[in-house]
Amino acid sequence: METRSVSKLVVLLLTALLVGPELIQCSVTYDKKAIIINGRRRILFSGSIHYPRSTPEMWEDLIHTAKNGGLDVIDTYVFWNVHEPSRGNYNFEGRYDLVRFLKTVQKAGLYANLRIGPYVCAEWNFGGFPVWLKFVPGISFRTDNEPFKMAMQGFTQKIVQMMKNERLFASQGGPIILSQIENEYGPESKAFGAAGHAYINWAAKMAVGLNTGIPWVMCKEDDAPDPVINTCNGFYCDAFSPNKPYKPTMWTEAWSGWFTEFGGTLHQRPVQDLAFAVARFIQKGGSFVNYYMYHGGTNFGRTAGGPFITTSYDYDAPIDEYGLIRQPKYGHLKELHQAIKLCENALLSSDPVVTSLGTYQQAHVFSSRPGWCAAFLANYHSSSAARVEFNNGHYDLPPWSISILPDCRNVVFNTARVGVQTSHMQMLPTDSQLLSWESYDEDISSLEDHSTTTVAGLLEQINVTRDATDYLWYMTSVDINPMESFLRGGQKPTLTVQSSGHAVHIFINGQYSGSAFGTREQRQFTFTGPVKLHVGMNNIALLSIAVGLPNIGMHYETWKTGILGPVLLNGLNKGKKDLSWQKWSYQVGLKGEAMNLDSPTGISSVDWIRGSLATQSQHPLTWYKAYFDAPRGDEPLALDMQSMGKGQVWINGQSIGRYWMAYAKGNCKTCSYSGTFRPENCQLGCGQPTQRWYHVPRSWLKPRRNLLVVFEELGGDASKISIVQRFVKSVCGDAFEHHPSAKNFSVEGDGETNMLHQAKVHLQCAAGQSISTIKFASFGTPSGACGSFQEGTCHSPNSLEVVEKAFPQPPSLHFLGYMSDPVVVLQNLLEMRRAGGLLGYHIKCRLWGRSMSQCLEAFVHRSYLFCCDYNHPNQFKEMRA
Repeated sequence: METRSVSKLVVLLLTALLVGPELIQCSVTYDKKAIIINGRRRILFSGSIHYPRSTPEMWEDLIHTAKNGGLDVIDTYVFWNVHEPSRGNYNFEGRYDLVRFLKTVQKAGLYANLRIGPYVCAEWNFGGFPVWLKFVPGISFRTDNEPFKMAMQGFTQKIVQMMKNERLFASQGGPIILSQIENEYGPESKAFGAAGHAYINWAAKMAVGLNTGIPWVMCKEDDAPDPVINTCNGFYCDAFSPNKPYKPTMWTEAWSGWFTEFGGTLHQRPVQDLAFAVARFIQKGGSFVNYYMYHGGTNFGRTAGGPFITTSYDYDAPIDEYGLIRQPKYGHLKELHQAIKLCENALLSSDPVVTSLGTYQQAHVFSSRPGWCAAFLANYHSSSAARVEFNNGHYDLPPWSISILPDCRNVVFNTARVGVQTSHMQMLPTDSQLLSWESYDEDISSLEDHSTTTVAGLLEQINVTRDATDYLWYMTSVDINPMESFLRGGQKPTLTVQSSGHAVHIFINGQYSGSAFGTREQRQFTFTGPVKLHVGMNNIALLSIAVGLPNIGMHYETWKTGILGPVLLNGLNKGKKDLSWQKWSYQVGLKGEAMNLDSPTGISSVDWIRGSLATQSQHPLTWYKAYFDAPRGDEPLALDMQSMGKGQVWINGQSIGRYWMAYAKGNCKTCSYSGTFRPENCQLGCGQPTQRWYHVPRSWLKPRRNLLVVFEELGGDASKISIVQRFVKSVCGDAFEHHPSAKNFSVEGDGETNMLHQAKVHLQCAAGQSISTIKFASFGTPSGACGSFQEGTCHSPNSLEVVEKAFPQPPSLHFLGYMSDPVVVLQNLLEMRRAGGLLGYHIKCRLWGRSMSQCLEAFVHRSYLFCCDYNHPNQFKEMRA
C-alpha cells in the first residue's frame, strides 16, 4: 500500500513536469477594448525600467517595488549599441544581461513589453544605434534603404531568437506579452514620404513574420499596418484613437517627468496632473498605460545621448534614480491603479456614456449589466472647483481633477487629492573618507609625437574617433615673425575657433588658454579669445570633446561633431590668418585613456604626484586617484562632485559617467498641478549645478580599498569630493474629512457595495530609520503644503503636544489634519513604523464642537475611543475601541 502510494505520487509529479509547460502557455490577442490574455480582457498598468540604467543587483527590488505600486507589466527598450558594440561581436553580460532581466520580471509574476526598436531614442547615445552602423557603405538610417534594413533585420532576428531559445514569449509560457518594432516614427514617416511609408510597411511585415505569437506595436505611427497596433506617447493621450476600430487604445509612454541636460533645470511633473492624465485616458476607453519612466536610473559610462544629457536619468519617476520610492508620486499612482482596477469589469464591457455636468464638467459612465457600473466625474477647469450633481448625489470636484466611482455612487479616488505621505530626501555624509590622493597631469607637450593622422584641413570628429572616446586633439602650428607689432606691447592676437560641437579646450604652447561649450539646443558654438604667442613656431592644440551623440532627428547619423572651422588668427600685421586648411595632426583620446589609468590594472603605468600637492594643483587635464572603504549600512550612495569642473569618474574600473558642474538656467517659478503640463512649467534648481551628485552602486564596491579615479578637464579641488548617502529626511501628509480611499471600498457577497467614509494618514520613515522629531502638527483648518504648513483660523492648540505624547521617543513627521465640518471622523490618525515595527497608536476620535484636543488627548492616554459631547465638553463617554 505504502509503496503503491509513493509510486502514484511519482507518476503524478512526472506528469505535472511533463504537461507543465503546456499549462502555462499564454494566449495574447486583442480587440477594440483591450489586450486579451488567456481569453480575458485586461486593463494593464506598465512601467519603463531600462536594464542598462541600473545594476543586476538592483533589478529584483526595482521590479518588486513596481509590482507593489500596482503595475502589471515592465517595459524596456533593447539597446543595440551595448549588445553589438562592434559588428558581429555581442555582449549580454552584467548590466546588459537582457535574459536575466526578463527572467527577473517573470519571477516577480509580471508581464513584459519588449521594445526591440531597434531605434530607441531614449536620450541614449546615438539613439541606441551602434556607431559602426554609420560607416556601413551606402547606408541611410530609418528609411527604405537596403543596407539599413539588412542590419536592422539581423539584430531584430537575433533578439527574437534569443527570446525564443529562453522561452520568454508569452506564447511559450514566458512574460513577454507585447513587442515593439521601430519607435516614434510618425514625423520621419511624413518627412520621408513614399520611402518612409515603404519602410514602415516592411518593418511591420518583417516583425510579424518572426512568429512570436504575441502582438506587435508601433508608437507614434498613425500608419502602422495591420495587425500591428499603433499607440500613443506624450504627456496626455486622451485625444488619441487607434487607426482601426478593432484595435485597443494604448499609451506606451505616459511621461512621468522629463529628462535633464547639463546647464538646464530639473523638471518635475506633479503627480496630481499625471493621475489626471491617466484617468482622462481611461475614461475615454484606454486600457493600457505605460509610465515612461517608472524608474529612470543612471546613464553610466558614456551612454548618455542628446548631446548634453546628464548622467542622471532620474526623470522624476515614481522610483528615483537610486531605487528609492518617490513620494507622493509612487503612492498616489498606486491608489489610482487600485481605483481603476475596481472599475475594470465595467470599463472593459461597455463604452462610456458621456453626460455634461456643467460648462467644464463631465461624467463618463460605464454600465453593461446590473452591478457593473463605474463613473468618472471630471472637472477640466484649471483654477475653479465645482460642485456637481450626479446620480441623485452631490460631488465636490477640485480644479483639474477626476473622481472615480467604481459603483457610480461612492468616490474612492480623486486625482487632485493626495492621501499619501510626501517624503523629503537629503544627501548626508558617510563614515567613509577618500584617502591617499595622488594626481597625474595629462602630457600636452609631446602630443604631436603621438599623433596618428596628419592631413590638410579639419576632420569631422566621429569619423576619426568612431566614438571610442569623447576626446580628439586637433593640432597645428603657426610661425610668428619677429616684426609682429603685438610682440612690442600691442594687443594680443585673437584666436577664433568655430566648432560643430560639443566643447573645446584651447592650449597654446602647452598652456591652457580657455574653453567654450555648446548646448543641447545649439550644438554649434565659437570660441574667441586672446592668445599668448612668441617669436617662431607656436603649437596650437585644440581638445574637442563630445558630450554624447544625438539620439533624435532626421538623418542624425549625418550630423557633424568637432572642429570644422574656420579657425582664424586675428590681429597680425597682415590682418587675419586662416589656419583651417593648413596641416593638422590628430590624436584620438587622452594619454591617460591609452594607459588605462581609469582601471586598477592601469594605474601603475605612470608616476603619480602624492600628498597635498596632488589636490592643490587644480590644473586642467588632470587625473586624480584615491582610495576609500565602503560606507556602512545599505543606503544608496553618491559622489558629491561640487568642487570639480567637468570630466569623467570611475570606481574600481567601472565608469560612473560624465560629470559637469554646469549651472542651471531657467525660470523656477511656483509650480501648480492644474493646467496643461509642459516641462518648462515646473522647474527646479535654478542657479545650482544641474547635477551635483553621481550614483555609486553599492554592488560595485569592495569592503576595503576601493579605487576612485577622476579625470578633470577644467581644474577642481579633488580633496573636497565626498561620498554621501541618500536618506529620507522627513515625511509629512494631510487628510480631509471623507478623504476618498479605495481601501475603504468593499463589495459584499450579494454584490452590494459599501464605503467606509473615514480619513487616514499613514506616515513612515525609510526602513532602518527611526523617528526623531515632530516638526508640525495641526488639527483644524491648516494651510500650505508639505514642508511649509501653517496653522489656520481653526486650530487645536494642543495638536503638537497630543501627537508628541503618542510617542515615548518623539517621531519625525509633519502631520496635517483638516476639519471642514462640525462633525469630523479621523480614523487611524497615525500609523508609524518605528525601528522596524508598527507603532500601535491608532487614534479614533468622534467630536462635536470645540473640544477636539481633549478628545485626542484622552484617547492617546487610554487607547479607547472617546466621544466628546458638544453639550458637555468636559465629559467623555468611554467605549472600547
